[in-house]
Amino acid sequence: MKFQAPKGVSEYFPPRSRAFEWVRESLIAPARLAGYQLLELPVFEDTELFTRGVGASTDVVSKEMYTFQDRGGRSITLRPEGTVGALRAVIEHGLDRKSLPVKIFYSGAFFRAERPQAGRYRQFYSVGIEAVGSDDPALDAEVIAIADNGFKSLGLKQYHLEITSLGDLASRAAHRIDLVKYIAGLKLDEATQARAEINPLRLFDDKREEIRAFMAKAPLLLDYLSQESQENFAAVQRYLTHMGIDFQINPRMVRGLDYYTGTTFEFVHDLLGAQSGIGGGGRYDGLMKEIGGQDITGIGFGLGVDRALLAVEAEGLLKGDEFTSDLFLIPLGEDAKSRALLLAAEVRKFGHSVEIAFGDRALKGAMKSADKSGAAYVVVLGDAEIASATVELKQMSTGSTSSVTLTSLPQALSLALAK
Repeated sequence: MKFQAPKGVSEYFPPRSRAFEWVRESLIAPARLAGYQLLELPVFEDTELFTRGVGASTDVVSKEMYTFQDRGGRSITLRPEGTVGALRAVIEHGLDRKSLPVKIFYSGAFFRAERPQAGRYRQFYSVGIEAVGSDDPALDAEVIAIADNGFKSLGLKQYHLEITSLGDLASRAAHRIDLVKYIAGLKLDEATQARAEINPLRLFDDKREEIRAFMAKAPLLLDYLSQESQENFAAVQRYLTHMGIDFQINPRMVRGLDYYTGTTFEFVHDLLGAQSGIGGGGRYDGLMKEIGGQDITGIGFGLGVDRALLAVEAEGLLKGDEFTSDLFLIPLGEDAKSRALLLAAEVRKFGHSVEIAFGDRALKGAMKSADKSGAAYVVVLGDAEIASATVELKQMSTGSTSSVTLTSLPQALSLALAK
C-alpha cells in the first residue's frame, strides 16, 4: 500500500517549502515590529467554544468543522480559525487583567472540511494577530497597516484592500428590522431561510448567483450606522489615507464569521480567481463576553500563508535563487571532513548558511552537487589547504576566486556576500 497525504491538505516540501517559510515569516515580521508577542495555541479546542464564538449560522460551524469525541467522551474540534482560541487563552491566563491592549500574534495550521480547490484547503496555514482591550480607531488602522506591510514586504502589488463597518449593536438592530422585512419577501429554500433567521447578514455572504440576485437591492448596513459608528469609520479612513494605504469601501462585505462588528476589512488579490481573498479581519465587540470574559473589544486579522504564496507565484516574484546556501564546503579525505564540520560551525555563528558535501564523493561530483544546491560560494578543503591553513573562496556565479585563511573565512564570506 502506498500512503499519501489526505485530500485537501496543503503540504510543503523542498524546495517550495523554503518559499512557504519566507512568506510566513514575512507576514509575521511587521507584527513583531509593532510590539505583538507570540501566542502558541492548541490545535483543538472544546467544540462549544467555536459554536458560541464563531456563530451557529456560519458555514464554518454548520458545515466545515472537524469535530470528534475524545477518549473521555468530550466533543473536540480542530481549530477552524484563530481568534476565538486566542481570546480563550487571553481570558484563561488573565492577560486582559494587565496592560491593555493585549497584543499577540500566532501562526499555524487550521482546518475546515471544504471542497478542495486551488487556494482552498482542508488544512491551511494562517498568520494572525489580535489587539484586545482598546476601541481606538487608530488601532484599527494600525492593524490593517500591519497586514498591508506584510504583503508589501513580499513584493506584492496586484492586490487591493476593501473595508466597511458592520456597526454597533444599535446600528445592527435598526438595520435588522428592515433587512428581515426585505428577506421575508424573497422565495428562499428552507435551509437558506433557517440561516437567515439566525443571522440575516449571512445572505450577503452567499456565493450562489440566485441569492446574489435576490440581495442586490437589500438594505445596506452602512446606511444605518449610528453617529458613533459613522465617526469611528470615518476616523479609520482618515488614518489609512494619512498612512498612504489605498482602500475601497465595500458596503456588502460580511465575511464568514458572525463575531465581526465595526471596522471590517479584506485584502483581495486580482490574479487568484475565485479564491481571491489573501487575508482579512475586523473588530469584534461582544466576543470576549460571549465566551466568558470581560466585556471589552478587540480587533485582529488572519492572513492566508497558502494564498499569499500563490499570489507571490502569480506575480512572478520568485525566481528560484532566493533560498540558496551561502557556502558549500567540499572536504577531501577524513581529516578534511573533521575540519569541515568545525569550519561550518564557525561560519554559521556569523549567520551564514553552510552545506557540506557528505559521502566521500570525488571532487567533480561534489562540485556538481554544489552547483545544483545554488550555493553562492564554494570552498574545497583537502590536505594542501589544511597544511597551508588557506583556502580558495570561489564565487559560483562568476567563477572568480580569492585566497583566504581558514580563520578569516567567516569574515571574508560576510564581506563577499555584502558586495
